[in-house]
Amino acid sequence: MLHLVATPIGDTSEITLRALEILKSCDVIICESTKEASKLLRAHGITGKTYEVLDEHSTPEDKAALIPLCANKNVALVSDCGTPGFCDPGADIVRLCRQKNIPVKSALGASALMGLLSLSGQRLDEFVFRGFLPAETESRGKALKELTKEKRAIILMDTPYRLKKTLMDMKEHFSNRRFLLTLNLSQEEETVIEGHIEYLLSNLRVEKAEFMLLVYPG
Repeated sequence: MLHLVATPIGDTSEITLRALEILKSCDVIICESTKEASKLLRAHGITGKTYEVLDEHSTPEDKAALIPLCANKNVALVSDCGTPGFCDPGADIVRLCRQKNIPVKSALGASALMGLLSLSGQRLDEFVFRGFLPAETESRGKALKELTKEKRAIILMDTPYRLKKTLMDMKEHFSNRRFLLTLNLSQEEETVIEGHIEYLLSNLRVEKAEFMLLVYPG
């Protein structure tokens, strides 16, 4: 059986009792980073686990090799933070398990997406989740140009080191829209900045951070 175990997006105590029970009892943990996974488990007194790595460099053969483990053992799938299978390679494992009729269960927990929406102070009944924009410049530009046609709220995310680049992209393509930017949710240095892009840029105090960006409806 495969368990999708949501892990904290910041504070290590932000994890459910059920998630901890699964992590304690499982035979194998599939993770993006053994360093991050073992650090979280140690914080909760869990040691001696067997790890398998699933990340953006995993090949189709690597992913296929994990499926027999899910069929024959009690397996937990985690990401570095948040919910596995959401904007990460875990989705492929879920799909492959379902094709083989291997049971997949979820252990829900902290959600950066829901956190962002709750901090907006607006009722957003509709939004477009765009997630990660392409990294390549030309493809990224095309994706952003297409997004400018969207009048509903848009939610973007990217790797921490693309924070400034993403904001500069917003300055170029969405200069008339308002934004909500969250940095390092659920951590000591959590920061929320709301306003037009010039205000966000002038009040940004870091070069790199875990972030999500909400573009308010146009």
